[in-house]
Amino acid sequence: MADDRSAECDGWGARLARLEAEADIRRLIARYAFDVDDRRVEALRDLFAPDAVLRSADGVMEARGVDAIMTQFDGRFSALGAGHHVMHDVLIEFDGPTAARGRISGHAELWRNGTMMVAALRYADRYALTQTGWRFAERVIGFLYYVPVEAYPGILGRTDRNRAYARPLPADYPEPLPEWIAYHRAQAAEPTGA
Repeated sequence: MADDRSAECDGWGARLARLEAEADIRRLIARYAFDVDDRRVEALRDLFAPDAVLRSADGVMEARGVDAIMTQFDGRFSALGAGHHVMHDVLIEFDGPTAARGRISGHAELWRNGTMMVAALRYADRYALTQTGWRFAERVIGFLYYVPVEAYPGILGRTDRNRAYARPLPADYPEPLPEWIAYHRAQAAEPTGA
């Protein structure tokens, strides 16, 4: 009986540790949004593992290591004025006690190069437990759209929804996703009507 209780307590301890780790990662994600918006650069620096990667799915951003990441932020901040990042859904999956992956959806309202813009975005994250707590090991940002406010109506009817740059780029999701492609191929192959 005592062995059963000990095993049960060990199970509770592991579940509690997992919940605490998830709460720490959720705080890391929230701190990132606040620190970017508030330009708390030293606090932002502290959110990344020393060998972290920060990049964008469109290939425009690519930085490896904290110093390169901070240099990249300096470049981004030179184009960005006030902004408001809001994270919505957070899905965290653990790969062990010191590593996890995350999918995060969010929106941003941004002043970019003298224009009011809105963006729907997702982050594909990897997290590492370091000596100073959970940190980003990799953060990849992708855009459903990134457009001037006046271009927002009807934007989901187009595929070139990333308007953050001089030349519009295709959206990072959902059209390029393998599941999206497979679904639409299967739908096209099915006979229509009855």
